[in-house]
Amino acid sequence: MRLGVLFSGGKDSLFACWKAMQQEEVACLITIISRNPESYMFHTPNIHLAALQAEAAGLPLVETETDGEKETELLDLKRALLRAREEFGIEGVVTGAIQSVYQASRVQRVCRDLDLWCFNPLWNVDQEAYMEELIERGFRVIIAGVFACPFDASWLGREIDRRTLDDLRAIARKYRTTLTGEGGEFETFVTDAPFFSRKVAIEEASRVYRNYNGVLRIERAGLVAK
Repeated sequence: MRLGVLFSGGKDSLFACWKAMQQEEVACLITIISRNPESYMFHTPNIHLAALQAEAAGLPLVETETDGEKETELLDLKRALLRAREEFGIEGVVTGAIQSVYQASRVQRVCRDLDLWCFNPLWNVDQEAYMEELIERGFRVIIAGVFACPFDASWLGREIDRRTLDDLRAIARKYRTTLTGEGGEFETFVTDAPFFSRKVAIEEASRVYRNYNGVLRIERAGLVAK
């Protein structure tokens, strides 16, 4: 089956893409670029670098813009899926949804309307096992946004390695956060994955942070040999 992957550049969409590759053919990546940083449906930090990651993955990218208005942004998602079906013959859609019923149910509804199969390889995954496998399989992931206590500015740009995972476990126990950031506590950016031919090198970035809310803005990046 030919699949299109809803692609944000964060860890969940990249890992879901890799999982899908083990079973089916990934024909393209699909990115929705929201003008609204508070989009209900779509990841926004550093979304402008999705094309660079797609190049590293050697996959074509379908990009569609949206104003990010609640519910109406689904029309833009439908438009992107229609384009992916027309240009790349996709028969199904892959998402990186873990627990968000709001997001998963809406993607499933759009897919049903278009007669596309919806594949959610991370749905209700054991978050501890997932984060361990993410590291073991060679995904290089940095934290690109923080949106909850106790994540201070020092977390922006921090790589999720075993030491970071230990710290995330401790925070999850104390503050009852999710280990994966699925509750909106943090967002990520992937600089390398097992299926990348080259890795992303961040050349220039800045931090914007205030009151447990901040983002790492990657202003310039390129691809380099692994």
